Amino acid sequence: MRKILTLFLLLLTSTIYACQGEKIMENPIVTIIVAGYDEPMILELYYDKAPNTVRNFVYLASSGFYTGSTFHRVIEDFMIQGGIGSSSACVIKGEFTSNGFSGNDISHIRGVISMARTTVKNSATSQFFIVHKDSTFLDGNYAAFGMLISGFSTLDGIAHVNTSSDKPIVDVVITSITVDTHGDTFEDPTCY
Repeated sequence: MRKILTLFLLLLTSTIYACQGEKIMENPIVTIIVAGYDEPMILELYYDKAPNTVRNFVYLASSGFYTGSTFHRVIEDFMIQGGIGSSSACVIKGEFTSNGFSGNDISHIRGVISMARTTVKNSATSQFFIVHKDSTFLDGNYAAFGMLISGFSTLDGIAHVNTSSDKPIVDVVITSITVDTHGDTFEDPTCY
């Protein structure tokens, strides 16, 4: 009986330890510098709402993946989209309600950052978009994972560039994307 109880306690302890996962104390802060715009876009990422999506973005940004990429799709009064990097990124599972994920109740209001994807729910890789004007019809169907806290003038400036078929006529270049994790360590994203 003592061996069974000891085994049970050992199993219980290891299960509790394994379920603890990452301990994120503060939300990561992202700084996006865009060529030709004075004000950086500063975003707060919500790990508690979309953990794998945040891990994916932190991983890509920290590796320099986005450096030199562009906001390649711009639709005024809707969103600005960027994130095509110089190499491929892994596909991640969509963390939103219509994909069976609960807990992500971020609404697609002005300034929210969310993952772009195809019509396939689990097809997000590196591309993201920042909502220019409230687009709550996206709620529950796209993995929102953070919010712009400053840099709205840059968001507005990009949203108003001249486009042809939603592509800016003059490239809108992302000089850098950096992440302040406040010393927290993030695991690599889980690829789908």
